[in-house]
Amino acid sequence: MVETVETDETLIDDLAEVTDRARDASRRLARLDREQKDRTLGAVAGGLRESAAALIEANEKDLERGRTAGLSRALLDRLTLDESRIEALARAVEEVISFDDPTGRVLQGRTLPNGIRLSQVAVPLGVLGVIYEARPNVTVDIAALALKSGNAVVLRGGSAAKTTNETLLAIIRQALRTTSAPVDAVQSIDRFGREGATALMETRGSVDVLIPRGGRELIQHVVQNSRVPVIETGEGNVHVYVDASADPDMATDIVLNAKTHRPSVCNAAETLLIHQEAEDAGRECLRALQHAGVALHVDDRARAWLPDEKLGNPAEESSPVRVEALTDDDLGREYLDLEIAVCVVDDLDGALTHIRRWSTAHTEAIVTESLSASERFLAEVDAAAVIVNASTRFTDGGEFGLGAEVGISTQKMHARGPMGMGELTTTKWVLRGEGQVRA
Repeated sequence: MVETVETDETLIDDLAEVTDRARDASRRLARLDREQKDRTLGAVAGGLRESAAALIEANEKDLERGRTAGLSRALLDRLTLDESRIEALARAVEEVISFDDPTGRVLQGRTLPNGIRLSQVAVPLGVLGVIYEARPNVTVDIAALALKSGNAVVLRGGSAAKTTNETLLAIIRQALRTTSAPVDAVQSIDRFGREGATALMETRGSVDVLIPRGGRELIQHVVQNSRVPVIETGEGNVHVYVDASADPDMATDIVLNAKTHRPSVCNAAETLLIHQEAEDAGRECLRALQHAGVALHVDDRARAWLPDEKLGNPAEESSPVRVEALTDDDLGREYLDLEIAVCVVDDLDGALTHIRRWSTAHTEAIVTESLSASERFLAEVDAAAVIVNASTRFTDGGEFGLGAEVGISTQKMHARGPMGMGELTTTKWVLRGEGQVRA
């Protein structure tokens, strides 16, 4: 549970030292060219591979503490690092190396009537603060994207991944130490605990942007309490709507992948909406979900499409797959597990109304053979990503070709949807004159 914690003067002074070093590092980063930044990132990728065994050992300590503390299956999955995930992190860093430097780009330019040459140039945001929980991959992703885009970053990774994050930070800072990048470009305030996160939210003027990564409670706590500008990310009450014209096989494949491919992430489907005339597709989807071990929270009409058996009781473990009556709590819930809410709707209007009521504006998908239905869905659904005839699992920076991902912004600002390096830049107006003065 997120709590508001009072901070003392000593902590504020200690945190100021961290942010001052980050500010100095951001100025030094701004002077590095692409070759220097890419060399540093190459050292990070190499360090991850060389330290894989140590990382797995550190991660197992966090996992053991998490199991003892009763962390959910979803959080344990997010927390886990194995050889394949470490290799994926290293490859993501290498992909960032392959991208153009997002800074220094001239977005527009012209010569004014008085002869002044005017240009708008992409520049780093400066110092980023990132608060996240049980997500060691964020440590690497954020560090790589921040370094390539010329930003310094202050990380608060939470107690669940403490040992893993300490090891990752050591790898990253060693890479900085052996190249031309400033070591304090990547720092952690995990040692300050929860009080450190609270203090970080008060560092307006020292930290330029704060990015929370985690569940609804963490994100909303930061949004509501931070004095630093916040980019809201992550919370995903994601819907898949199966239209009347949907091909049953396609619908089943998409729904199953959207829910079960990795249920603990924010782009996993949490609600299935089915047109009342798509009974065949609906039955196939429900049957496949049950076979995959997904607990169903169903309304009366969807319940009628299931085999004639009593609703399950979550307290009874004799039934391998729960089927429960749908409640309003289910409709607003981000399960992050093998559970899904199921509603039968009258038509496309009913689906659109439901999504407007319950969506978190992350990702919404329609399965349909109707061009008019798909075009209307694309036009009327207000979300960071809107999908036709594909799994919601594709809302991802890696899948979009952005490399590592800062997060998925659900706000309507310069950053919306999967955030890559470009979203870690702002602009600066540059004027070059020859002595002009304004009359």
